[in-house]
Amino acid sequence: MSLVDAPSYRGSTAPARSINLQGEAYVLSIASSPSYYAASASSPSNAIHLFDKARLQNAQTLAGHESSITTLRSVPNVANAVTHALLSSGKDGAVKVWDERAGSVALRMTASTAGTTRGLLSCDVSADGMTIAAGTELQGDDASILYWDPRSPAAPLRVHSSTHSDDITALHFFRPAASVIPQSGNVLLSASSDGLLCTSNADEDDEDEAGLHVGNFGCSVAQAGWLHDRAGRPAAWASSDMETFSVWTTELDRIQDVDIRQPSVHRQDMTWVTDYLIGCHNVSDPIGDADNDLCIFAGSNEGDIALITKSTFSDPNAPWLLQHTWCTGHVGVVRAVLWDERNNLLLTGGEDSKLNVWAAQQPQPVASPGKAKRINDVDPMDVDEDGDISARKKRRV
Repeated sequence: MSLVDAPSYRGSTAPARSINLQGEAYVLSIASSPSYYAASASSPSNAIHLFDKARLQNAQTLAGHESSITTLRSVPNVANAVTHALLSSGKDGAVKVWDERAGSVALRMTASTAGTTRGLLSCDVSADGMTIAAGTELQGDDASILYWDPRSPAAPLRVHSSTHSDDITALHFFRPAASVIPQSGNVLLSASSDGLLCTSNADEDDEDEAGLHVGNFGCSVAQAGWLHDRAGRPAAWASSDMETFSVWTTELDRIQDVDIRQPSVHRQDMTWVTDYLIGCHNVSDPIGDADNDLCIFAGSNEGDIALITKSTFSDPNAPWLLQHTWCTGHVGVVRAVLWDERNNLLLTGGEDSKLNVWAAQQPQPVASPGKAKRINDVDPMDVDEDGDISARKKRRV
């Protein structure tokens, strides 16, 4: 399994700007709003810090959550009432939509069962902004996906408790590209410590009818998300607590499964060895002749970051391509990355409390070896009628 320099490979050895979070807190996740970059902090503050984009100065601090923040992301629309919003979830059982201008919570939903708060590990908002989903920790024998209509946030619309049997670690709604015929229904990708990847119709009340496809990774899933071919058709990726990385079809049939630490470079002039997956990014335009939009951000225990791609996942022999490395900006594990493609910047945050901003232009479209192949040619809503962005590194939160 080879990792080779991309024709446009670049290396960076110093961030353009850097700032430290207060109290030696870890940077857990990074998001972008129109005016600010946002970073969530680990305990004891569990705060969300907003930074001026031009100077990376701390402009505002949001109260965050009462306990660990598990999700922070930017969403384009919530109920056609809040645009370009920050969405967060926490182990305090709350999902919050933030009004950054007012510095307060615009919308709050709480996960509770019989008066008992249930910690949340993941959340997302549907493409139309009309459904919010959140995944709980395992409590007793139950781990649930809760769905809210944000226009009526007092109680969930529905609760699905049999999709997974352990912590629900990732939730991602499918957001169709303009070139794809819109599907009927909101498709939600979920992942869990039970080893399963599932897709569900989030608009269906009956949980048995809501299930679309199931894939069994066979190990605890730490992260998962969507990728797309050049026509916008989806597939899925997932990573495990043991640093295995896999790609799946729309029907959640496994295409490829690798140890993300195996692709490496050992040369006299350069060495790169991956120790863990930081996260993935869907690039606006596939790089070179790649048939997919997936960009993998990998980290080293020394605090270095690499951008790795693959021209196609349908050919197991296609080489992995090392597009860019960013070195010496962090000490220790890097927890979060955000690629701001519009401004050609990469933001990284880690256990050293640093938030760094680096130059990060998209690699030039130089063709890579081999003929590109599409991951799949299946409509995203082709439902089987018969049924069917540790990786967490024992992370302190």
